[in-house]
Amino acid sequence: MRSILINGEVAYNAPSQIFNSVTFREILAELINDSEEKKNSLLSLFEPFLRNTDTMETSRKYDIDGIVELLLALTIDPIEKIDGSSYYSFPKMSNKRELLVRFVESLFSLWRNKHRFIVKRDEYTPNRFDRIFKQMVLVRTNTDLKSLVLSLYRQILINVSDIRLKILRQEPGGAQVGFIVDNPEVDKRARVPGADWLYGMACVWSIVFEPPVIFYTRSNKRHGLFEVRDKPILSKLNIPSSNDWFLFPIHVGSKLIDVVVNKEYLSLAAGLGNLFELASFDIVKNKKPDGIYILGIDNSFFEKKEDFNGVIYREDDGTYIGIVGDDPSIDYFGYMKKMILTIHNLLVIDEGRLPVHGALAHIKLRNGKKANVMLIGDSGAGKSETLDALNRLHAEVSEVNILIDDMGSLDITSSGSVIAYGTETGAFVRLDDLQPGYAYSTMDRSIFMNPNEINARVIVPYSNYTDIIKPTKVDYFLYANNYNEDKDSDLRIFKDAEEAAAVFSNGARMAKGTTTEKGLTYSYFANPFGAIQRRERHEVIADRYLKAMIDSGVRVGEVRTRLGIPGYEMEGPLMAAKALLKAIDEQS
Repeated sequence: MRSILINGEVAYNAPSQIFNSVTFREILAELINDSEEKKNSLLSLFEPFLRNTDTMETSRKYDIDGIVELLLALTIDPIEKIDGSSYYSFPKMSNKRELLVRFVESLFSLWRNKHRFIVKRDEYTPNRFDRIFKQMVLVRTNTDLKSLVLSLYRQILINVSDIRLKILRQEPGGAQVGFIVDNPEVDKRARVPGADWLYGMACVWSIVFEPPVIFYTRSNKRHGLFEVRDKPILSKLNIPSSNDWFLFPIHVGSKLIDVVVNKEYLSLAAGLGNLFELASFDIVKNKKPDGIYILGIDNSFFEKKEDFNGVIYREDDGTYIGIVGDDPSIDYFGYMKKMILTIHNLLVIDEGRLPVHGALAHIKLRNGKKANVMLIGDSGAGKSETLDALNRLHAEVSEVNILIDDMGSLDITSSGSVIAYGTETGAFVRLDDLQPGYAYSTMDRSIFMNPNEINARVIVPYSNYTDIIKPTKVDYFLYANNYNEDKDSDLRIFKDAEEAAAVFSNGARMAKGTTTEKGLTYSYFANPFGAIQRRERHEVIADRYLKAMIDSGVRVGEVRTRLGIPGYEMEGPLMAAKALLKAIDEQS
């Protein structure tokens, strides 16, 4: 049990609501099991509550009710009174104060180490003031829960040993994230054929964060490609209508994607709130989704064992269905973000447009010159890091507005200009490669993933939906070269579309540990998210767009970020940023 669901429809004001809950007893049983497995010092505290040594089931082996009653008594009376009173019949504990303190601390830590979500079912309303009021009610409920948990924790410690509370720490004790859910009445014309189970599911219309939001997932790397199979799958799917599944409708660029998540992966689903625009029920009710993404399907469903890493199917009506299994190895936000974006890219290719794996920023210098720069590259190429470095050149740069952080699409206007559209309102970036302290300066808005490990990630909101779907003319279209150390050429512009196609198609990159790849790798057009799966169609589209860009005056080339070269993690993106700055400053 990693994810805990808390009922957001009740007021939390009584100790019995905590101690008599199923969740509390499960956490207590987990702590006892851990003590038995490790044979640590806490085990001697639980031994007086042994009642049936012939079973391995903790709830039958130990007097769980007795332990709960002891904790409840300790919220009222000190341990000395409990030991000396004829009213209580607990084992004597005065001589085990230190163990009791350690037990309470361990129980509280175990609770805080869980992924905690408070869920409230409340009717969606088109009135924004009513929606805000309902959000604030959930905030208050979570605040009351936090206060109750902390007060119980402290009162028990005081009644065991008051020397531990010379310093009070207002530690997080409630839910990390809150979801408000409802069941929208979706118009029949907007329903996906064969997915009736989708419309009985709790659908999220609001997300509330309680910072700092930090999640520790079981994996921190993504590997492999998502296979695309041009055959339907919905007729074989039947997600049970239960409290274990949630629906998150999101905008990915102009596409509507329904994200279906098992409760054990709600930490990943919470990241959607910082990365994509949550779709309004007014849209959900009347627009058929372009794709469906499902995370947490039982692995027995898949045709092949390795399929649980993610497979995308195409229905006869053009709807893409992405399915990922249930396994510790896929408990990483990259499996959610990248497959959702792959679905988006497949839809774009079907439309004859060009999906791009890159970042786009509007850069304005202090002297008034400006340009829209798009950097193309796979994970770890240095796109976000170069834009961050530009943002730090305060003496010359007026502003850097990020319009696309990781994935977007291009279109050609009737006049021949190439314009870009974004997909995400936030960024999912490596904590390791950012300017020291950058992510922590936005801690009150960020979601941290495994901050203690290599490839630590942070999801930071940076824009709004209106801005990212606005068409933006492209001035620079540059491949982010993170592996070449040549200092004589930080930025070079290609002579023609053929030269450009050779570099972009090669997609060379020094792996940075964001996936299981190592060393110098190659990925067609730096885009294993749709482009490589539809390579034949993509090549025709890419050649047309590269030619259109060069013909319309877009500067197509490559910039050396050197991010994949040891020792250049900070200097490399800064050198690339200065080269970009010089090019913009020298343009006519």
